[in-house]
Amino acid sequence: MKKTTLAAVLAVLLLPAGAAGPAALRESRVPASVRRAAERPRVFLDTKYSPPPGKTLAVPAGGDLRKALDEARPGDIIALEAGATFGGPFTLPAKTGSDWIVIRTSAADTALPPPGTRVDPSQARLMPKLEASSGAVIRTAPGAHHYRFIGLEIRPARGVFLNNLVLLGAGETSIESLPDHFIFDRCYLHGDPQKGARRGIALNSRSTAVIDSWLADFKEVGADTQAIAGWNGAGPFKIVNNRLEGAGENVMFGGTPPTIVDLVPSDIEIRDNHLYKPLTWMAGDPSYAGTPWSVKNIFELKNARRVLVEHNLLENNWVMGQNGFGVLFTVRTELDAAPWAVVEDVIFSNNVVRHTACGVNILGIDDSSASGSGRARTIEISNNLFADVGAPGLGGPGTLFQILNGAAGLTIDHNTALHTGSIIAADMAPSTGLVFQNNIVEHNEYGVFGSSKGIGLPALDYYFPGFVFRRNVLIGTPSPRQYPADNIFPPSAAAVRFVDYAGGDYRLSGSSPHHRAAGDGTDPGADFSRLPGVRGAPVPEPSSVRRRGGHA
Repeated sequence: MKKTTLAAVLAVLLLPAGAAGPAALRESRVPASVRRAAERPRVFLDTKYSPPPGKTLAVPAGGDLRKALDEARPGDIIALEAGATFGGPFTLPAKTGSDWIVIRTSAADTALPPPGTRVDPSQARLMPKLEASSGAVIRTAPGAHHYRFIGLEIRPARGVFLNNLVLLGAGETSIESLPDHFIFDRCYLHGDPQKGARRGIALNSRSTAVIDSWLADFKEVGADTQAIAGWNGAGPFKIVNNRLEGAGENVMFGGTPPTIVDLVPSDIEIRDNHLYKPLTWMAGDPSYAGTPWSVKNIFELKNARRVLVEHNLLENNWVMGQNGFGVLFTVRTELDAAPWAVVEDVIFSNNVVRHTACGVNILGIDDSSASGSGRARTIEISNNLFADVGAPGLGGPGTLFQILNGAAGLTIDHNTALHTGSIIAADMAPSTGLVFQNNIVEHNEYGVFGSSKGIGLPALDYYFPGFVFRRNVLIGTPSPRQYPADNIFPPSAAAVRFVDYAGGDYRLSGSSPHHRAAGDGTDPGADFSRLPGVRGAPVPEPSSVRRRGGHA
């Protein structure tokens, strides 16, 4: 137990009536600028579809799509014959005017799923196929803008590996010159089933949305791959209601030096998606197909600002090309090629993260930067379910949060987590402004652990000066005196009284003693009614995913 000095006791006893106690004294040492609320995106793109006013250019099987692209004027529709194949690559020309050019399937609107409904591969028969044997299938000419794609299949030619299916941007050096205004709506983009592809959509653009679509088979041996990635695009971006499969990172921003000085991808909305890695990619799984695709993580920010990640299902990640963390907020200046890089004002809320070797990795200052550039700050992780973190076969220690090297302004609030490793593992420079409250977590062997500082209060005091750590349910804590008193220490998960712990329903049952025990008067842990899946109930588990202890 941490010793209390006489001076500390006198400091509390001599406080005037109503003054703050020790916890508040810790908080007072943290500047208000560090502990501010994360800012939401300033722009949310409107992707509602209105049929454009111009003419329709019908392109039958065997027709000339390039000619149609050249001839189309803003406000026109290019209708491609459903099921026909069109060989690219295709370049989107720059046009004068602000009306949209729509490139779509000739299938009737009533044949496609309605707007707001995600397509899947079973609808590919309704889609014209755009493919290429080299280059990108679709790329932009300088100044291209205002293109909407509806109901298309975009793919490599059979047996071909491509670096990008859609490449928006070509190394522009100013924000004003970026291509802008693109919407991919109910489209199916995929790599070759055997050879894969490196990337689905490169978002090096402005005002771009990917909605209601299915992106799959982005995989490669020995290199990073993504369903969606952006590094030289300003935003705003909208990624909503998609299925996104990528071996390296399903979605990533940053990772390559931008060619625009001071550029930070900003105002990013990521909602209602399923970010998924098939278990056929995982060696040791019964379904493994035999190719060691390079697997790293599910979601990563290396350079991004004002990002809302809400109501997504993030599923399946294991130790392979990295150490198994599913979610990374790790600022990178790319060896000081982008010393302005930040990861800031990030809200990660109402998500389900499951079947991952480890949970969330946060890096405050880029440790690969010779100048100490790069900052991660003002990150809110709230109302999420982390399940099967460290499950057997994934290869990781099951660490829930790893916080490294001077992160600032972290709020971790109202999460429910079932994991096999530490709650927090801390190292390198201390991180200021940590608020960790109202969570339900498992202590396991090390709980809150700081390198060379040990467990509990010594780790918190050194690595998180000014910390707030209160009203958490810390399951199975062997020595509660190692933590601040204003927490709850049930001896086991059974004592918490979940609805069905073995079956994966981690809501508090009616008999739980912890109802309304959070600091805000609500239940600790996540509010399951706000999570993806059946309202008020856990997300159903795929039959191929096995929980700890062998429960299906």
